[in-house]
Amino acid sequence: MIGGIEAGGTKCVLAVGHSPDAITATHTIPTRAPRETIAETTAWFAAQPAISALGLATFGPVGLDPRRPDFGHILATPKPGWSGFDFAGALARELRVPVAVETDVNAAALAEARAGLGVGSLAYMTVGTGIGVGLVVEGRCVHGAAHPEMGHYYPRRPAGDDPFAGVCPFHGDCLEGLASGPAILARWGATLSDLPGDHPAHERVAYYLAQACHTLFAATSVETVVVGGGVFDTPGLRDRIARICTELDAGYLPGGKRHRVAAPHLGHRSGITGALTLAQHDR
Repeated sequence: MIGGIEAGGTKCVLAVGHSPDAITATHTIPTRAPRETIAETTAWFAAQPAISALGLATFGPVGLDPRRPDFGHILATPKPGWSGFDFAGALARELRVPVAVETDVNAAALAEARAGLGVGSLAYMTVGTGIGVGLVVEGRCVHGAAHPEMGHYYPRRPAGDDPFAGVCPFHGDCLEGLASGPAILARWGATLSDLPGDHPAHERVAYYLAQACHTLFAATSVETVVVGGGVFDTPGLRDRIARICTELDAGYLPGGKRHRVAAPHLGHRSGITGALTLAQHDR
């Protein structure tokens, strides 16, 4: 048996199974302060069949270089109490199993790339409490000095855009500051799915996110950008993004129609499937 944790900003999904495709039990808990979250997590795993390895797909930023002392630690984050916390280390000590760690979006990208989409390169963008982007090329998660943080790049704001400053505590009007769930709520007083279909917020948010997709196609040449997360419960948003992305490109990119914006093949299971995939390969 292997275990997996998809740790998001608001909730953690826990799972055990024989493989990423054979999950036998799942459980969801709120993401509280570190001590409470670890205690609730370990209590649930203690009640399950013993696992031989754990995959942790976590919100970030997170240290991913095993040669550095901050490996497995949550780095500077706006989530209170989590900056500097040794997330992977605490789980390894409590559960007494090896812990493989990745960003939640890199793990989701890995799961989607292995889900039969028939592509060798893929980006996974999640839009919810925050915005994260994972990147897989030739079957491997992309790292550099750290990991991709595409949610904090600055999109171009359209002419006549209102003076909304953005909600990111680090960057103001970066992509996350303009198009995440909290940004939409702060700017328009409702979630995107609760706003009328003709409300200008729909086109505005799609424009910001389409720029991110086009930038990914242009900068990395990935074949597919999979877009998921709670904001995509809004009907028609994915199609708007695909249309605007095509308009932004104006027929230039040599990949042509091989570049596409797609829904997650695994639905809401991408992250937890990716976490179990990490555990499977760490045994």
